[in-house]
Parts: sequence; C-alpha cells; structure tokens
Amino acid sequence: MKIINLISVLLIATALTACNKSNSELKTSDSPDTDSIYQKSVAKDVSAENIVAIVGGREITYKEMLTGIETEVYELEKKAYDLKSDRLQLLMLEILIAKDEKNKDLGIDQYIEKFIASDIEVSESDIETFIKKRGIAKHNLTDDLNEKIKEFLFFEKQKKEIDKWIAKSTKDDPVKVFLTKPGKPRFNVSSGESPYMGGKDAKVTIVEYSDFQCPFCKRGAAVMEEVKKKYGDKVKIVFKNFPLHFHKHAHQAAQAGMCANEQSMDKFWKLHDLMFADQQGLNIEGLIEKAEKADLDVEEFKVCLETKRYAEAVDKDMEEGARARVRSTPTFFVNGKVLSGAHALEAFVELIEEDLNPEG
Repeated sequence: MKIINLISVLLIATALTACNKSNSELKTSDSPDTDSIYQKSVAKDVSAENIVAIVGGREITYKEMLTGIETEVYELEKKAYDLKSDRLQLLMLEILIAKDEKNKDLGIDQYIEKFIASDIEVSESDIETFIKKRGIAKHNLTDDLNEKIKEFLFFEKQKKEIDKWIAKSTKDDPVKVFLTKPGKPRFNVSSGESPYMGGKDAKVTIVEYSDFQCPFCKRGAAVMEEVKKKYGDKVKIVFKNFPLHFHKHAHQAAQAGMCANEQSMDKFWKLHDLMFADQQGLNIEGLIEKAEKADLDVEEFKVCLETKRYAEAVDKDMEEGARARVRSTPTFFVNGKVLSGAHALEAFVELIEEDLNPEG
C-alpha cells in the first residue's frame, strides 16, 4: 500500500526545528510490574474533574494527573489519532473503489495510480521550497534526506488527491466520521509587560519564548513576521526571553533587547531583527554596533547593559517559561496552545483560525 504512514514521514518535517538539550533515553526494561497496584475499575469517559484514584483517603483528579505531562500525552494521543485516521481512509478507499464500475479488479495502489493521482510529480522547486521553509542547513542535506523529502512531498500530494477524490465520490452521500481529534492543551501564559507587535487587545495572542542565538528561533521570528503580514492587528505577538545556557551570548542579547525596549517598543523590534540577522555578532561590541543601527541612545544602552539592569527580568521570563513547560526554543503559545519548534506558517494558521473563526 503506497499510502504512507504520516507519523513516520512527519519526522522529516519536524526534525531540526528547535534548539534544546539532548535527552537521555528512558530505560523501561527494568520497570516493575505495577498492575497489582491498581484496582480494576469500570471504564468510563473521564473529564478534568473526574477522580482517577484515591490514595490514603485523598482523591486525585484527571486534571491533576495530567499536570506537567499535558504536551507529552497530547503528542501520543495525536499519533494514535493519525494512525486511526490513516487506517480509516484506507477502509473508505477500499469500499469506494469496490463500488466503482471502472474498477477491473485493480488493487488499491493500481487504482490510485490510474484514476486518482496519476499526474503527481515532485519538482526540484517543490523540494527547494520545503528545505527553505524548514530552514534545513545545506550541510545536513544528504542524498538520503533528499530522497526522504521527495517521498514525503509525493505522499502529501497523493493524500490531497485522495481526499478530493473521496469528497467527490461521496458528494451525494457524505461521509460521516465519528473519530474525535484530540485537542491541544492550553497553558496559562501571561503577556505581562513584554514587547509585542500587532493588536494590543487582539482576540488571538501568540506568546513566543525565544533565544537570539538559536538558529531555529531566527526561522521562528521570520514566521512571526509572516503571521503579522497575514493577520495584522487581529493577532498580538508577544516576545519573551528564554536564552539557553549553552549559547554564550544569548542571555546578554536578551538583556540588550530589554534595554532597547526601555527606550521604545519600536526600537526593540529593530534591534530584535538586527540580532537575528547577525547571530554571530552578539558580543558586547556587536550589540553596541546594532544599537547604533537601531537608532538607540547608545550611551544609555551601554549603561543599561553594563549594569545588567534587566538580568533579573530575563531570568523571570525563563522561570515563567519553565513553569509553562518550555523545554526548547522557539516555543510558541497560541492562545495558550503550545507549538514547539520552528514550524511553517500553516501550523500557526490552523491554531489561529480555530480561535478567530471557531464556527468556521
């Protein structure tokens, strides 16, 4: 069956999207058998306030159980949903193809190739666009990766053609799907007094945790500019600092941004763009040079940096981010819904539209 398992190919799309520390492998082979700990209970739908256990007379709610692991649970549920959706689409195809009079004992792959997606091609331009959007560095582009990207794009196009064919084939008898898509968890992330662009009282707020020395954050910043162009004042984009300790100049650059913001928010964004444009020049000399280009009061800027006026403010951003389970940069919260890594514009559009046009 040529309909690819999207979970495996999406690894291509999501790889190399964030700055983070390497995680140690979890060793589970020696884990004790804990089945005896739990009493067997009748399966039932569980809401946030449902009791999932009682220990020593104390009740534990479903919400409390999920606290701290919301994102991990969502990712697992999403993978399970994607698997089920792929399997469901295959079953739909089998049923619809079997009913088609044109089918002369063709297998599903053959039918798709002949009648549904016969003209699919992946051009060099398609591959280049994908590489550019994902910001994949040239030194990472092996022949094997190029082939995987081409395969991914082929099956993306094929899936779209299959979706259109199913919709057309069921126009007079619409498909009814009862699978429930898992919802992204929402975190309570405050804008505070952080610099922002877009509408002050916009219906959708994106809080971005970023690191000026992280290459993926540079890509994330470019996507935020695309969001601004697309939505204008309908979306508020808030910048918060999350400098990673292994980026030598990141904390100082974060302080520099706050020093610029002290003079004006417009100057913050000017310096923000200049720092991301030249991530190799974030030492003190480079920051002062950029401050001049951003039309800052350079002497006041120097004093601000030398006295570390905003060091605690940067640390506070980091503490807030840690409480919201930020583990890598960039991390975005779209009305509280987390999106980790430097994703393409489409990923943000999907989450933004959910709240801008909930009925749509």
